Amino acid sequence: MRLHQKKHPHLEKLLSTAKTVQLDSSSKVLILSDLHMGNGGRRDEFRRNARLVRSMLRDYYLPGSYSLALNGDVEELFKFSVDSITERWAEMYDLFLRFEKNGFLWKTYGNHDSDLDGERGYRLAPYLQEAVKFVYGDETLLLFHGHQASILLWETYPLVSRAIILFLRYIAKPIGIRNFSSAYNSRRRFAIEKSIYDFSNQAKIVSIIGHTHRPLFESLSKVDHLNYRIEELCRLYASADGGEKQGIQEQISELKAELDACFSQGKRIGLRSGRYNNIVIPSVFNSGCAIGKRGVTAIEIDGDRIRLVYWFKGKPGRRYVSDRNHEPEQLGNTGFYRIVLNEDQLDYVFSRIHLLA
Repeated sequence: MRLHQKKHPHLEKLLSTAKTVQLDSSSKVLILSDLHMGNGGRRDEFRRNARLVRSMLRDYYLPGSYSLALNGDVEELFKFSVDSITERWAEMYDLFLRFEKNGFLWKTYGNHDSDLDGERGYRLAPYLQEAVKFVYGDETLLLFHGHQASILLWETYPLVSRAIILFLRYIAKPIGIRNFSSAYNSRRRFAIEKSIYDFSNQAKIVSIIGHTHRPLFESLSKVDHLNYRIEELCRLYASADGGEKQGIQEQISELKAELDACFSQGKRIGLRSGRYNNIVIPSVFNSGCAIGKRGVTAIEIDGDRIRLVYWFKGKPGRRYVSDRNHEPEQLGNTGFYRIVLNEDQLDYVFSRIHLLA
């Protein structure tokens, strides 16, 4: 389908108006989304991983010469005032601002923090954009939060957001009702991701989003990753020696158990090959969120490579097992660990997009 047919007018507008940032072989970018920073109280979901986020930014990415892109819903304005958030997490804002010396700092806004657009007193106001267009050679990686793919949310947002804020702050918050978000609705998540996937293939670009809190690498579902990893191990098994074969058998058994769990516990809608169709086109990446119960997921761009990484304390959950057989690396003596869940070359990603989309 041609771009001028306007199947995705809101997303096409983002692509045409996004802030352009050039990347080269030396560029290093960390992409984080969905921190949902609050006032530090018991309803502040960010509080759980605040020490982890601070440590990874201060002790790994800042000295590692990474630039920083915060991809929406950094503040939780549905439940807290911006003043209470910026006061409680002043040290975190100081840390964000230090990344500008590494190259750049940009922040897109999501549906939970869009009211900050035009807020002059906001500390990150000079770095606020609706979307950022990373240009890598002749290719484009479009960074935006992802809520724009929901036409209903986009067109009714000014009215609906006010109602949501009033409900969450003054009714749901005092009695402990969980907020209503696309992050907790499987079918809504799928519909948003599918719309962005169609648009990205149509435009032959990579879209990097947040919003759904579901980490994605190359548009692949967990079932796809497990099947591909099992196939790789089966191929290795044929040429392995006796000792190696035992280890490969154990890995395959673990992966098979995970795969069985996906089919017995997962939703049918999440088990489709390639998540959206039967051909895997690697056009959608999602950094996940920074408020996971067991840790933080993020996207890294490092020169000509792109990675999905997971930061955690203690043992990682079964959900986060490296598809590239990487081992966790501890950050100094902090007790925090980083593991690469998946990675690939950007040239390979764009080659697949151009050949298959």
